Amino acid sequence: MSNLYAPRVRQQPVSVTRKMAASLPGLRAAAERNGLRIHHLGAGYPHPEVTDPRGFLEHQARYFAHLDAQEGRNDPTALPEYLREMYSYTDTLGPRAARAAFAGAYGNDWGIRLNPDRLIPTVGATGGIHLACSLFEHAGEPVAYITDAPTYAGFTARADLCQHARIYSVEMDTEGADPDGLRRQIRQARADGYFVPFYYTIPDGHNPAGFSFSQRRRLEILTVLREEGVLILEDAPYVYISFAAAGHRPTPFVALAPEQTIHLFTGSKIGYPGPRVGFVYSEAMLTIEGGRQVAFTDLALTEAAAAILFQNPAALRGFEALMHDADFQPRASLWPLADEKLAVYRENRTLLLDGLNAGLGDSPDRFRWTVPEAGFFSVFTFLDEHVRTDEAFTEALVAKYGVVAIPMADFYPRDARQRNPRAGLDQLRLSFCFSESVGDDRRRDLTEAVAAFCRAAKAVG
Repeated sequence: MSNLYAPRVRQQPVSVTRKMAASLPGLRAAAERNGLRIHHLGAGYPHPEVTDPRGFLEHQARYFAHLDAQEGRNDPTALPEYLREMYSYTDTLGPRAARAAFAGAYGNDWGIRLNPDRLIPTVGATGGIHLACSLFEHAGEPVAYITDAPTYAGFTARADLCQHARIYSVEMDTEGADPDGLRRQIRQARADGYFVPFYYTIPDGHNPAGFSFSQRRRLEILTVLREEGVLILEDAPYVYISFAAAGHRPTPFVALAPEQTIHLFTGSKIGYPGPRVGFVYSEAMLTIEGGRQVAFTDLALTEAAAAILFQNPAALRGFEALMHDADFQPRASLWPLADEKLAVYRENRTLLLDGLNAGLGDSPDRFRWTVPEAGFFSVFTFLDEHVRTDEAFTEALVAKYGVVAIPMADFYPRDARQRNPRAGLDQLRLSFCFSESVGDDRRRDLTEAVAAFCRAAKAVG
């Protein structure tokens, strides 16, 4: 077989979560040889109790029957319009009814009037990341993406696909990205000859940092971005996985400054993961070649049409059903839907935090962990400088203690590791969202997993 020559193609590094998933069968076997069962504190997947499709499928069937009855066809054998649309080619924007229902509920929840025609369907939030990056990369000039240290591995993987793109990362404290560091990195990137289109972050339930940005810090970040003329790419997968009281939830960037924000929503975390329905929304205007002002969403729609000409109308009509209540009325809010899911995640979060406090709370000089106000994760830090949480460490954690956790080092962009070679090498990401069991078995398994982790932490740290 002849070899093809592709000199400009480079192989990308494998993500930390994919590496762990690939190595897990062998690690599981090693743990079982030692008489251990596997404890999951690694996977960031929606829980099976939250994503049980049976109730959704029943509701969807009733909603479609409702649409069928509304048509009032004279010929009962004729193909219903909703069914024809679900299985035909559709516009890149997909069915408007799905976007309108979502815009109403989401806008009500966050105090913003969303224009359904500026909602561009994507394949989850990951599709939105790809869309935004692709749009700004097409000009061919060097592009700098500003992001957090640490940041979502899916974003760094996408950014690394472009050979004329570079990441400039910003350190964080307990409130979010450092505003002075943000400004400094924007200006450094420009001094290095890069165009800076946006700052990417997950401000609510940050993955992997395990906390949410404060309201004060969000306003400080917006001030910097306005003054520097840079957009914010706001990834919001966990905006409804919130453990804060209703009056204490921070406001998403899109509601604070829709003209400055590219907002990414996904339905995956509120119980609709498989179909991968997401949306990009923005009211930003961009000055393009020739000095013309063009809406970001107009450019993004062209980009989306080139990548995915026809959206999946069946998935979007299914999401439309989710956006309607039991009486087929458009939901005024998504919080009642989210609260059904939050019952499991709140309980799991409590089991994790209570278990860590019980097992390690008497050693604040040795261990520290974040208390998440949203999302799926807590970041655990070893304060002993001799502990190194690299791949060998996490593999030993599985083989010797049966505990699966994700090392943090690979979540730090390259420049962050150059600034601090030990970045993340004293940390693990602990997930409380997923287990292979449900109900009382889930509670027992997570309690045992946290206890096993505490035993391991005391032994090694």
